Amino acid sequence: MSLEVSARIGKKFALYLPKSVVDLLKVKEGDMVKISVEGGKMIVEVIRDPIDLALHGKKFAKISVEEVERISLEEQNKYGGSA
Repeated sequence: MSLEVSARIGKKFALYLPKSVVDLLKVKEGDMVKISVEGGKMIVEVIRDPIDLALHGKKFAKISVEEVERISLEEQNKYGGSA
């Protein structure tokens, strides 16, 4: 994923994202970003909401309900819970 565009700094130093950037990064109004400065460059990174990522992000692991229940019971027993 690579894109390079120009943007203008607006009133009160607001930076307005071009639609092509918004579409590519799938950002929406209210999303959080991290801004860092390195060697004269401003780097803006989208901070993804963890709940949104869990619901809509790329999945990298799979676990069944039975596995969750087994692990839960093991942990409860480990700490003195009754099963």
